[in-house]
Amino acid sequence: MADPSTYRPAPGAIPTSPGVYRFRDVHGRVIYVGKAKSLRPRLSSYFQDIANLHPRTATMVTTAASVEWTVVGTEVEALQLEYSWIKEFDPRFNVKYRDDKSYPELAVTLNEEFPRVQVMRGAHKKGVRYFGPYGHAWAIRETVDLLLRVFPVRTCSNGVFKRAAQVGRPCLLGYIGKCAAPCVGKISQAEHVELAEEFCDFMAGRTGNHLRRLEEQMREAAADMEYEKAARLRDDIGALKRAMEKNAVVLADGTDADLLALAEDELEAAVQIFHVRGGRVRGQRGWVTDKVEDVDTAALVEHALQQLYGGGAESVPREVLVPALPEPAGPVREWLSGLRGSQVDLRVPQRGDKKDLMATVERNAQQSLALHKTKRASDLTTRSRALQEIAEALELDSVPLRIECFDISHLQGEDVVASMVVFEDGLARKSEYRRFQIKGFEGQDDVRSMHEVISRRFRRYLQEREQTGEWAVPEADDPGQPPAAGGELPAGPIDPETGRPRRFAYPPQLLVVDGGQPQVAAARRALDELGVDDVALCGLAKRLEEVWLPGEDDPVVLPRSSEGLYLLQRVRDEAHRFAISYQRNKRSKRLTAGELDSVPGLGETRRQALLKHFGSLKKLRAATVDELCEVPGIGRRTAETVAAALASRTPAAFAVNTATGEILDNDADDADEGAVAGDAAVRPTAAQPTAAQPAAARPTAVQPAAARPAAVEPSAVPPVAVPSTATPPETP
Repeated sequence: MADPSTYRPAPGAIPTSPGVYRFRDVHGRVIYVGKAKSLRPRLSSYFQDIANLHPRTATMVTTAASVEWTVVGTEVEALQLEYSWIKEFDPRFNVKYRDDKSYPELAVTLNEEFPRVQVMRGAHKKGVRYFGPYGHAWAIRETVDLLLRVFPVRTCSNGVFKRAAQVGRPCLLGYIGKCAAPCVGKISQAEHVELAEEFCDFMAGRTGNHLRRLEEQMREAAADMEYEKAARLRDDIGALKRAMEKNAVVLADGTDADLLALAEDELEAAVQIFHVRGGRVRGQRGWVTDKVEDVDTAALVEHALQQLYGGGAESVPREVLVPALPEPAGPVREWLSGLRGSQVDLRVPQRGDKKDLMATVERNAQQSLALHKTKRASDLTTRSRALQEIAEALELDSVPLRIECFDISHLQGEDVVASMVVFEDGLARKSEYRRFQIKGFEGQDDVRSMHEVISRRFRRYLQEREQTGEWAVPEADDPGQPPAAGGELPAGPIDPETGRPRRFAYPPQLLVVDGGQPQVAAARRALDELGVDDVALCGLAKRLEEVWLPGEDDPVVLPRSSEGLYLLQRVRDEAHRFAISYQRNKRSKRLTAGELDSVPGLGETRRQALLKHFGSLKKLRAATVDELCEVPGIGRRTAETVAAALASRTPAAFAVNTATGEILDNDADDADEGAVAGDAAVRPTAAQPTAAQPAAARPTAVQPAAARPAAVEPSAVPPVAVPSTATPPETP
């Protein structure tokens, strides 16, 4: 590992001009290429205290052994030279483009005497019209097969064309009407070129003239009673329309644009590009990027534009729409304009159809990234290597075949929950997932919550293992966990009724917590209190993806290309998803709960039956037990329970429509049950105390009917401030 100070340029030696710089290792290989508007401040930033550098940047400067630079005249020249050097040297610390295959395009060789329609890949050639790119070659062939009915342009190779001219007999396509057969002189060279130009016009989006011309010819043929010709023209029109349907109109103004979107995480980014020509999506492509250098979204956009247009294989449209503008955007815009030969509008769409289409491209990028990670995780060899790397990095005795990960989620201290996800042999075991409500305390304390959840999980494990005589059960009770029926736990880890393992029957080989040192310390303390000493523990911090071990002051930093880090990330992200889904569901139920929701033994069907029978909660509250028994499905015991539950709650004095601020009449009490979405009123009730109402004021016992408080006159109701409906951001 080299010391950056050994190859730092002398003060004043670095120019202040625009330029491109290269870092080389001890073997002389280029490991990083970058550009700068001013070389001096940019290069000087690499030689500051290593502790202040980003970990990826610090790794690069300690790997390098020398630095050199080239001065250029403008930032545009720097951009071009940077791209050329990246292509030439393939530096290990620059953004890597994987899955950057050559996409097929539909090409018309207008530079030949008899133009030909074919599928082409690679660099563009002069005099050839290109359409696409397409995701698959078969998509091009399907489109061409439909269009050859109307535009029978030559599609054969040069060898087949010359052989047909020599023998004076066309190929099969010439006999079935899908080639005009210029090889045998059925049409002249000029007529064939005109036919190829019409084909190009149609592919470029100018479809209206051709359709109108064919429809007019069809009507004329029908008027002249040439019905076979009219039928053939009708089929031709249908073929053109089917070809048009394959490229749906997305922008009504006939826009030519490329839309680029990104989906990224800490280690990778997926790039998706839609090529829109004439208002229609003519092609799509994408690739996955390794974030081996410290880059933000704007820098990723710049790299993607270099990859897309730098090789000259892709034509630059009038508009290039991106999620974020490069910094600075001027040189990139000037470079694109130079490639096109006219002004290029590089911008971020703000509204309208273009913004909606950009959202679609972004969804495709997210799906592409998810699919890439799923493919990577599903490979057996990759999973085995990931588990082995984890075992080596954490110095485990064996590979962790069972990994459990815990995460805490809440919304500003409300509805605090936790999740436990299980991965066995590198794959998610969703039947083993568990959810927890934090019951030991109220408020926001992730460390304390983590301690409680780990304690509850392993205390249950010890209780279930006690039956086999392998473990002793601690005397402390599990906070928030009800005892089993009869005070006894069934013996054995396997449920005799289902044949499946019990809820917490097996311990993990590796326990992962979402967080850094504090969370890891809390989990370690919980395990020590229970006497569990054979479960490995680590934490994965989000910001720098560092792996923390208990009792260690420094984290374990896995390589960014490590399969083990990918697996730990996937486990952590799955725990986060499971926790936040549970938290949102719990919060939603709490906010939409009505007075009947807490009545024991009363399900959704019978709640709806009661509301439908009486029409409103006010009338239901005034009903007698005998009247409640008249509702189908409501027995006397249930009716008495409902009457007692409603009698224990103080009726609302008023309701406020949250949309208009209007004070509603009590007849709208049925809105409390959430019968109509969006019309539920805000009602301070005894069952649902307001924020200002202390917890002690909440009713804890069922009040008898005689204790029901008297109705409050509307005029005596003091004004109540309606809380804001804005939702604070979620905290995982």
